[in-house]
Amino acid sequence: MLYLDPPAVPWRGRLWSHLISDVSYAELHVFAELLGVPRRGFDRDHYDLPAERFRAAVWLGASVVPSREIVRLLRATGLRRPKRASGQVGQLPGQVGAGAGLPTGVRLG
Repeated sequence: MLYLDPPAVPWRGRLWSHLISDVSYAELHVFAELLGVPRRGFDRDHYDLPAERFRAAVWLGASVVPSREIVRLLRATGLRRPKRASGQVGQLPGQVGAGAGLPTGVRLG
């Protein structure tokens, strides 16, 4: 099943939601593609979804839950991928990943 929280995270003049699956990343990627959300919107274990696509996501079947429930569901299903500590192997220097540039302090869980 797919879940999203209400758009409440401000960034670059827009509000954003977090979209997750409690089944698999494959399900999440397919759903995001149906919504027209580019893969660069994927951030470790969720998609950052602009408020403009919120209603379409609900119409296509995503359930709206509080932000805390998003994190709880990811942890319960084993799909939660925490951020790596700096200095660990991961992104290459200069590589821009999904969610890059989000304001400090804005995070999912």
